Amino acid sequence: MAKFAYYFLVLPLSYLPLGVLYIFTDFFFLILITVFPYRKMVIEENLKRSFPNKTQKEIKQLKQQFYLHFCDILAEGIKNLSISKKELQKRFRVKNPEIMDDLFSQNKSVILVSGHYNNWEWLISAQSLLFKHQAMGIGMPMTNKFWDKKINERRMRFGMKVINSKNFKEEIQENSNKPIAILTLADQSPGDSTKAYWTSFLNQETAVLFGVEQMAHANDFAVVFFATRKMKRGHYEMELILITDNPRSLEWGEITEKHLHLLEKEILDKPEFWIWSHKRWKREIPSDIELLKKEQHAKFNERFKSI
Repeated sequence: MAKFAYYFLVLPLSYLPLGVLYIFTDFFFLILITVFPYRKMVIEENLKRSFPNKTQKEIKQLKQQFYLHFCDILAEGIKNLSISKKELQKRFRVKNPEIMDDLFSQNKSVILVSGHYNNWEWLISAQSLLFKHQAMGIGMPMTNKFWDKKINERRMRFGMKVINSKNFKEEIQENSNKPIAILTLADQSPGDSTKAYWTSFLNQETAVLFGVEQMAHANDFAVVFFATRKMKRGHYEMELILITDNPRSLEWGEITEKHLHLLEKEILDKPEFWIWSHKRWKREIPSDIELLKKEQHAKFNERFKSI
């Protein structure tokens, strides 16, 4: 069934012009707001908790704006399977590429970090076209092995290397002879609340993946936040913000706080472009969170401050 859907439905659709795909997803948007409100309860709960001062009318309006953007992302995700190099470079641009150019000239590897905000799929495919660094992306394999293989094949066709989160350390070592840029989307809910970094995000206590900070300290990688902004339908611009090119000079939590609250700033500015349908706050807050933070801080210093 997966093979049939891919070869006879999704892949053929991807060859249609993007404007035609938007017609299909505009119709899907009408279904979402009338017949089949996808993850309605999750979206509304996330919005209410993140914007406690907004009225019910404002929450409803934000939900509809999210659904509209979600449908655009669906069309653009399908198009990503066959979009040409020329069209991708036309539709996804970098405002200030000199930040990455300077790091490359210093032979400095980079962690590119942000979240599921605006169009991340086009960035995965385009990263090798945008920067001189060898592009690498860390992710969890999809449940369906066929879809995992096919989607990643299409993502990697311009030079990106998609690597499993379970063996990324080995991949980093194998590519240690050249500058690499590792793409990470760090706004997912961590699997273990006791190993997560806890902080305030969108008006609530939030568990955050700590991998970016650990990877930066362990490998002395620069950390660059990227803000992807929709300029108009089907066109995006990426702005780079250097968090640090000397991670080992920073203390526990500094990198995580910086990239998380840069993402928060983007979400607060244009909230409809974040993926509100994700169960972001499903982890329970540890009973003694302050003790947990002290223990994490001590372990971090023990591991990294002796480097």
